[in-house]
Amino acid sequence: MQYLLMIYSNEQEFAALGTDALSAMTQEYTQFTTSIVQAGQLKAADRLKPVSSASTVRVRNGKVLITDGPFAETREQLGGYYLVEAKNLDEALAIAGRIPGARYGSVEVRPIWTPEG
Repeated sequence: MQYLLMIYSNEQEFAALGTDALSAMTQEYTQFTTSIVQAGQLKAADRLKPVSSASTVRVRNGKVLITDGPFAETREQLGGYYLVEAKNLDEALAIAGRIPGARYGSVEVRPIWTPEG
């Protein structure tokens, strides 16, 4: 079964970590990603640009409305994701617990909807 692991953190707090800490975390992400590639669990992954580059699209009364920024103001922003293959939710949660960003923010784990349910 596939699971989307969405990584949330506070962009301002993350940026304030400093060069050394960010470099160390980048190395941790590289090691983590390599490990799930080698285990055959990685389906896709990407880091997202800052929330300031986001646009939100809504359709109301047949009109398309576009606003700059995220849909809602939140303390944490979606910064990236991993799409992984896992045997079950427990395995997906264990993978999510190894994501370096979980120490600074949170990782939402959500199963991918399939026609089979």
